Amino acid sequence: MQDVASLVTQAREGRPRAVARLISLVEGASPQLREVMAALAPLAGNAYVVGLTGSPGVGKSTCTSALVTAYRRQDKRVGVLAVDPSSPFSGGALLGDRVRMSDHASDPGVYIRSMATRGHLGGLAWAAPQAIRVLDAAGCDVVLVETVGVGQSEVEIASQADTSVVLLAPGMGDGIQAAKAGILEIGDVYVVNKADRDGADATARELNHMLGLGESRGPGDWRPPIVKTVAAQEEGIDEVVEALEKHRAWMEERGVLVERRLARASREVETIAVTALRERIADLHGDRRLSALAERIVAGDLDPYRAADSLVEGLTEG
Repeated sequence: MQDVASLVTQAREGRPRAVARLISLVEGASPQLREVMAALAPLAGNAYVVGLTGSPGVGKSTCTSALVTAYRRQDKRVGVLAVDPSSPFSGGALLGDRVRMSDHASDPGVYIRSMATRGHLGGLAWAAPQAIRVLDAAGCDVVLVETVGVGQSEVEIASQADTSVVLLAPGMGDGIQAAKAGILEIGDVYVVNKADRDGADATARELNHMLGLGESRGPGDWRPPIVKTVAAQEEGIDEVVEALEKHRAWMEERGVLVERRLARASREVETIAVTALRERIADLHGDRRLSALAERIVAGDLDPYRAADSLVEGLTEG
């Protein structure tokens, strides 16, 4: 058993090994998970959470690395959660984005962690909200969450981040994506990366046109900016940071940041409750109560909805 209080103290002191152990407890759904979350709760809530999403190959990892450099120039502590596809053999992270961020490996002000989705849809690992809380409580000023890169279904990041950044690149079919619902409806800031390639200006214009078609904004509402970058050369990254800070200031001024964080906490509680209920239902397989309800349904004495209501009531009362 880990000494959770000691780990939390060490994590606050910036010791990466302690942060790693806390996130491992989260990922492994440790029996100490509740103790960890209880210890972190009063310490979290200060980090600015930025999600980066986009189709595979647009340069998410390169852009994330460049943002880390930019924020470190501002002397901010940065946490990076890079969510990778799962290995079908080990269940672990397949790509290991830390390899592409090796320039920051020796920086004590940066903590980088790869997490596997482990089959979770939506581009994030199921433990991502708790892992974000660990980095937040560990004193990170900014937490960058880079999602797995699964295309249009990768919209879950909008529910986990304060600000969502959608990356595109010219010549990758993103113009077609711009015409569709899904990933391009969640952005607070849009980045056309690899802007040194042919077609970057056309991609930005088409994106601007598509965003305009879907607009229903009133005076003072946030209009997502479009920033062109060459992340590999760190070109345009300062403009991205500026756009992020403007969005954060706009959210704070209008109370949107608090609303988003309240919604995030509500979803997290709901997910934990539903997961716990699902586990209790799974334990009922072979249980006489479930068999009795099934028999009544087959006999026509009970419909499945009333049976489910009865089951849920029994579980919640128990």
